[in-house]
Amino acid sequence: MLELAGATFPILADPYREATLSYGVFDLLGDGVATPSTFIVKPDGTVGWRYVGKDLTDRPAIWDILDALDAL
Repeated sequence: MLELAGATFPILADPYREATLSYGVFDLLGDGVATPSTFIVKPDGTVGWRYVGKDLTDRPAIWDILDALDAL
């Protein structure tokens, strides 16, 4: 998948909902899918920052993500 996307970072595919259930973001909006969410996972495996959308189109602004990365 990384080659297809041209990404230089890991991409998670979650066909069995294991990650979305583990992170607590599955079906929060009652629509049977994962709520739009962004997580920054630190090298030790802990979540350093997260943003969970309030609706289907709610995403964090890029500057919020960059600020969070700088703060870590």
